[in-house]
Amino acid sequence: MVSIQNLSQGSAKKQQSISSFFTKSAPVRSPPSLTPKAAQTSNGASASEGQDSLFVSSDEEAIIPPGGRRSSTTPKHRLEEEDTSVPKRLRLSDTHQDDSITEPLSSPMDLSDARKSDNPLVSITANQVKKPKASKQTSKYVFASSPVHDEENEEEDEETRKRKAKLHEKFVKRLGRPDSIAEIKRRNWVLNEESAGTEAEGDDAEDSGADAAPKPAAKGKSGASTRKGASKLTPMEKQYLDIKRKHLDTILIVEVGYKFKFFGEDARVAAKELSIVCIPGKYRFDEHPSEAHLDRFASASVPVHRLHVHVKRLVGAGHKVGVVRQLETAALKAVGDNRNAPFTRKLTNLYTKGTYIDDIEGLEAPIGAPSGGAPATGYLVCITEQNSKGWGTDEKVRVGLIAVQPATGDVIHDDFEDGFMRSEIETRLLHIAPCEILIVGDLSKATEKLVQHLSGSKTNVFGDKVRVERVEKPKTMAAQAYSHVSNFYAGKMKAENANQDENANKLLENVLKLAECVTICLSAMITHLSEYGLEHVFDLTKYFQSFSARSHMLLNGTSLTSLEIYQNQTDNTAKGSLFWTLDRTRTRFGQRLLRKWVGRPLLMTSALDERVAAVEELKDGQPSVRVDKITHLLSQIKIDLEKSLIRIYYGKCTRPELLTVLQTMQRIAMEFVSAKEPSDAGFQSSIINNAIAVLPTIADDVVSYLDQMNPEAAKADDKYNFFREEMESEDIMEQKMGIASVEQELDAHRAGAAEKVKKKRVEYVTVAGIEYLIEVENTQLKNVPASWAKISGTKKVSRFHTPEVVRLIRERDQHKEALAAACDVAYSRLLAEISSKYQSLRDSVQALATLDCLLSLATIANQPGYVKPEYTSETCISVEQGRHPMVEQLLLDAYVPNDTELASDGTRALLITGPNMGGKSSYVRQVALIAIMGQIGSYVPAGSARLGMLDAVFTRMGAFDNMMAGESTFMVELSETSDILKQATPKSLVILDELGRGTSTHDGVAIAQAVLDHMVRDKKSLTLFITHYQNLSSLAKGFEKGELKNVHMRFTETGDAGQGVTFLYEVGEGVAHRSYGLNVARLANVPESVLEVAAVKSKELEYDVSEKRLDHLSRSLQSILSNSDNAHFDQLITGIEQL
Repeated sequence: MVSIQNLSQGSAKKQQSISSFFTKSAPVRSPPSLTPKAAQTSNGASASEGQDSLFVSSDEEAIIPPGGRRSSTTPKHRLEEEDTSVPKRLRLSDTHQDDSITEPLSSPMDLSDARKSDNPLVSITANQVKKPKASKQTSKYVFASSPVHDEENEEEDEETRKRKAKLHEKFVKRLGRPDSIAEIKRRNWVLNEESAGTEAEGDDAEDSGADAAPKPAAKGKSGASTRKGASKLTPMEKQYLDIKRKHLDTILIVEVGYKFKFFGEDARVAAKELSIVCIPGKYRFDEHPSEAHLDRFASASVPVHRLHVHVKRLVGAGHKVGVVRQLETAALKAVGDNRNAPFTRKLTNLYTKGTYIDDIEGLEAPIGAPSGGAPATGYLVCITEQNSKGWGTDEKVRVGLIAVQPATGDVIHDDFEDGFMRSEIETRLLHIAPCEILIVGDLSKATEKLVQHLSGSKTNVFGDKVRVERVEKPKTMAAQAYSHVSNFYAGKMKAENANQDENANKLLENVLKLAECVTICLSAMITHLSEYGLEHVFDLTKYFQSFSARSHMLLNGTSLTSLEIYQNQTDNTAKGSLFWTLDRTRTRFGQRLLRKWVGRPLLMTSALDERVAAVEELKDGQPSVRVDKITHLLSQIKIDLEKSLIRIYYGKCTRPELLTVLQTMQRIAMEFVSAKEPSDAGFQSSIINNAIAVLPTIADDVVSYLDQMNPEAAKADDKYNFFREEMESEDIMEQKMGIASVEQELDAHRAGAAEKVKKKRVEYVTVAGIEYLIEVENTQLKNVPASWAKISGTKKVSRFHTPEVVRLIRERDQHKEALAAACDVAYSRLLAEISSKYQSLRDSVQALATLDCLLSLATIANQPGYVKPEYTSETCISVEQGRHPMVEQLLLDAYVPNDTELASDGTRALLITGPNMGGKSSYVRQVALIAIMGQIGSYVPAGSARLGMLDAVFTRMGAFDNMMAGESTFMVELSETSDILKQATPKSLVILDELGRGTSTHDGVAIAQAVLDHMVRDKKSLTLFITHYQNLSSLAKGFEKGELKNVHMRFTETGDAGQGVTFLYEVGEGVAHRSYGLNVARLANVPESVLEVAAVKSKELEYDVSEKRLDHLSRSLQSILSNSDNAHFDQLITGIEQL
C-alpha cells in the first residue's frame, strides 16, 4: 500500500514539474452552483460547462456523487500541488461522456463499494486510507461548497504565477528552434508572422496566437508577403520567379556569375538527368504552405563552359530548355543607373529537340533510344484536322500538315483526305519521322490515338520519344492564318532588294495558294518558331516541297514497316533495313538526301535512266582520277555543311565554326575551279556534270569573306582581333583607340606616383589578376598618401591603387565592353552578309550531297551479284536469280536465289503455298525490295532484272491488334486490306500474306478467295498472295489465260511417315497440300507428349476429311455414269487430284 501511495505521490510531483512549464496559472474563481438538472445535462458537454470545467482533465480522478451534484471546481495546478497527506481518489469514467471529462469527488468512495461495482470501467489507483483532519494549509483544497478564501495565500499565488511565466519565457527561448511548438504552429498556419513576433511579450498575446483559428492561405502575390519563405527571397530569386511564371513548361538555366544555375523543381529534374548534385530547398514555385519553413530554392549548378553539353542532354531527354543570361556586364553596370539593383536578366535562348541548332554536331543520336537506334530526322511536324464527314468505316477527315527541318531549312507541306484507319497520316509521319509534333486544335479520337501510339514510347518507330505540344484553334483561325502569313511574307518582301521583287512575288504567290489547312499549320508554325527565333526558316520558300508530288512512288506506313525500309522490326534500329544496306555515304548531308531517295523512289523513266547511268559511270570509272577526286573531296569534309549554313542564316554560328565552314567551302570550290560549264567536268552523265559545275560558282564570295578574317584569332574565338585591321569597323577602331589612350595615360601616371612616394621610378605589377598595382616597401609606408587604396601586401611590400589608376581602369573597362559590343555587331553584320548568299551556298552543298549519294549507290553496284536493271514502260517484274538484299548481308550462309515473272498482260498474280517457315514471306519481300531498289536508281541483287514503273507497293503482312482503337487482329487485317482495294491501281504491286486467318476457316477462305479474285480480275494489280488454304488453288483454273498461277516453296520429307521436313527455299510450280505445322511445333520445343496427341488428332481429322471427299466423289461418279452428266466431270477430276 505504502509503495503504491509513494508511487502516486512521486508521479504527481513529476507531473507538476513538467506541466508547470506548459500550463498557465489562473486566478481562483468561485465555482457556479449547479442544480441536479444542470449536472445531468453536463453529459451533453455544453459550451458553458466546458469552460467551467476547464481545469479538470481526463488525467484527474473523479467520481460523481450519488446526488449528481458537483460541490466545487478546483484548478488543475492546485490539485497537483496538494500535500501528500491528501488521499488519492479512484478514477471513474462515464461511458456517456464522449470527451472523458470527469468531475471531482465530494467524498471518497469506499474501496469495497468500488470492488462490488458492476461498472467495468471502474479502476482502482490507490488503496483506501483514512480521511485526515484538514489543517490550515490544506483546508482550501477540501471539496466543500465554498472553499476557504485566504488573502495571504492569494498573494503567494501571484508570485508563483509570475515565476512560472518567467520560466515559460525561458523555455520558449531555449526551444525556439524549427521543431519548437511555436514553429510547428507557424508551419501549420496557426500563427502568422505578426502574432509570432509578439508571442513572447505576454500571456494575452500568447493566448491570441495559440487560440487563433488557422487562416486560409492567401492566393497570388498579395498573400506572399506574410509568408515565412516569401520575405526571405533574394532580389535575384524574385527576378527568376517572374521569368519562370511566364515559362512554367520550361527548364530554366540561369546565369549567376561564373555559373549557370537551376532552381526549384528544375534543379531536381536536372540533377536526375545530368547526374549532378541538387542542394535541397523549395521545389515548388507557388509558395505552398508545405514549404513555408524553407527560405531558399533548391539549386543545382553547372560551369559556364559546359553549358551546351548539359543543354544537349536535357533537350535529348525530351525537355524544353530555356537559357536566362545576364544582359549587362559589371563595368557598364557600375556606371549605370541600376548599380544597386540585381543584374538585368532575360530569357535569351529556348530549345527543344526539333529546334536545337546551337551546336555544330546537333542531336545526332537519340539519347533515350536503344543503342544504334534510328536517328530522328529533326523535323517538326504541325498537324491540324477539319471536321470529319461520315461515321464508322466511311469516316473521312481533312488533314493539313507542315513539316520543318530547322537544321537544314527544308519545308514539306501536304493537304489530304484520310479514312477511318488514318493510314495517310501514318504514312506521312513514318516517312518524315519527326522529333516534335505540334497539334493545332483538337484531333479526332482515331488520329489522337495514332499520334499517341507513334510518339509514346522511347522504343517507338521513330527511335526516340517524340515531344508533343498543342495550341488552340479559334473558330476564325483560317482568316487569321491567311492574314498572318500574308503580313509575314509582305514584311520580308519589303526588306528584299528591288531586283528580287519578281522572284519574291512568285514565291509569295505559291505560298498564298496553299490549302486552308496548310495555311493554318504554316501560321501556327511561324508563331511557334518565333519563340525560338527560327521563324526565318520560312523565308527560304525555294525549299518548300509538297509531300504528295507524283514524281515519286509513295510507300505507305504499313509498307515502310513490313518491308523494313528504314528500321528492322526486331528492335527498331537501322541495322538490317534497306536504308542501312544502301548507305555508304561519307557526309551527313549526303546521308539525309539518300534517306529521301530510299523512301520516295522515282516514277519517271527518264529521271531514273539518268540516275542509273550516273551510278554506272561512277562504278565503271572508280579507279580513274576524276572519280578519285570526288571521293577524296567528300572524305575531307568533316563537318555538316548543311546544318552550319542554316546556323549562319540564323546568326548562331560561332567564329571557329565560321572559319571551318568557309575554308571547307573554299576547298570544295577550288577542287573543280576549271569547270566553268557542265561540259567542262569531263563526265558523260548530265547529273554529275551539273553538280560539279555548281561548286566553283561560290569561290569568289567565299574568298571575299575569308579575306576579312584573321585565321588565328578566329580559331581561338578571339572576338577583339577577329577582323583584319583594314577590315575593322569605325566603332571597333574608336574603342581600340580609347583603350590605347587610357593605357598611355596610365603609363604617364607612373612619374607622378613615383614623386609622391619619393622614389625615382615605379613599375606597375599584376598580382592575382589585378593590374596596375604600385608596390611600396613596408618601411616606406609613411610616404604613401591616405588617398591610395591598399589592395594587397606581403611582409616586405604593400600594393596600392592610386585614385587616378582606379579612374583610368574603370574607363578602360568601359571601353573594353563597348569594344566587345562593337565586335559582336560587326560579326553579326558579316553573318547577315553571308546569309544573303545562302541560296547559292546551299545549292553547292546540295550538289555535293547528290554526288555523295551517287557514289554510295556506285559502291553498292560494285558488290558481286548486283546487276543494272533494265527499265520498261510496261508494268512487269521479271527477275532471274533474285536475292533478298538485307538478309544476304546478315546471313552467314549463301542465300538461295529465286526467279519471278509477273506482267500485267500475262501472269499477274502468284498464289504461294508451302510449309510453315518455308521462306514464303522472305520471297515476297525480296520481290518488292528489288522493285523499290530499281526505282531508287540502284543496282539490284539478281542475275538479271527487267522492271516496269510501279506507282505504289502495298503490303498486308503480320498479325497484330490495335487495342487503343478497340480493333481486333482480324479487324486490323481487313481494314488494311480495304485500304489496299481502294487505292491499288493496275500499276501497283500488292502483297497479301495469309489473309483470312483471323477468323473461322469457312469465312476466312471465302474472304481470301473473294479478295484474290477481285485483285486479279478487276484491279489487275501485280499480286503476290500467300495462303495456307489449299482450296484456293482451284481458283487458278478460272483464269484461262493464266493470270493466276499456283507456286509453292519446295521441300522434301524425311524420317518416318514424313515427320521431318527439309526446306529447300526454292519456288516451284504447283500447290503444297500440307503446311507441316507439327514440324514447326517441334522446332519450337513444344513438349513431346503434346506433339504425340496432336499427331494422332491430325491423322484422325485428315482421315475424316478424306472419307467425306471420297464419299462425295463416289456419288458424283455414280451420277455421271447413270445420267451421262458431263457437267460434273471436271469437278470429279479436280476432286481426285486434291484427294
